[in-house]
Amino acid sequence: MDITQRDEAEQTARWNGAAGQAWVDTRAVLDELFKPFEKLLVDAVVTEHAQHVLDVGCGTGATTLAVARRLGAQGPGAQRADAPGHTVGVDLSEPMVTVARARAEQEGARASFVLADAQDHDFGPATFDMLISRFGVMFFNDSVKAFTNLRRAAREDAALRFIAWRGPAENPFMTTAERAAAPFMPDLPARRPDEPGQFAFADADRVRRVLEESGWAGIDIRPVDVTCALPEGELVRYFTRLGPLGLVLREADERTRTHIIETVRAAFDPYTRGAEVRFTAACWTVGARASAT
Repeated sequence: MDITQRDEAEQTARWNGAAGQAWVDTRAVLDELFKPFEKLLVDAVVTEHAQHVLDVGCGTGATTLAVARRLGAQGPGAQRADAPGHTVGVDLSEPMVTVARARAEQEGARASFVLADAQDHDFGPATFDMLISRFGVMFFNDSVKAFTNLRRAAREDAALRFIAWRGPAENPFMTTAERAAAPFMPDLPARRPDEPGQFAFADADRVRRVLEESGWAGIDIRPVDVTCALPEGELVRYFTRLGPLGLVLREADERTRTHIIETVRAAFDPYTRGAEVRFTAACWTVGARASAT
């Protein structure tokens, strides 16, 4: 097994294991936390008058379903992928896709979900007139291969719009937990800018190169700063279940775990305003078009 295959296997295992389950367990908080980004993508779909939309890295389906609702796509025949106004979500996490499918069925939404890695899944040629993603495209092991595959699934002149994080220096909230816990957990894995993960698309020049090499044109990369909030009562569950610290805490003994949680919770005080935790999310909004082949 080469490095790429090993990395792909690790990503699949992670999102089908503890990480995927953590997102399922905290989905209500995360959906509300990232709702401003959901709105940006839904508005973009409406502006493009898109009818067949692919949501890449759809997670538990919040953005996919929001698009389906906005298109007014509900009612009989909702699960037909060839129907006008149909939205498809793709994710490699079985726990999250299972939840997304249940939500779609409950709503009667014209949305369906594919359990697959968007990097190499065969969606069929020229299937979608728009592709979107809310923080779902930074985890590919081979980004050029992935966006080439997505270009193949896009109709000519189809729109691409996704949101990705800028760098950790501009997003101190996102690294507060691991920085506070570092003195107690020297084995906490360091984030590397060249590996798949939250900040993999922090470098706008790299994002542009990836898209150009994979057949996208009209590339437009703009910074967007969005105020996000979550209930203070959910903060401990948030940082103990998600991210690098959440993965490592499961291996800690109870005494160490308690001490780390107390220390980390105090580190979030600058973001706490009474019953609410607020921070600024520094991201890129990236747009492009499927170039003629």
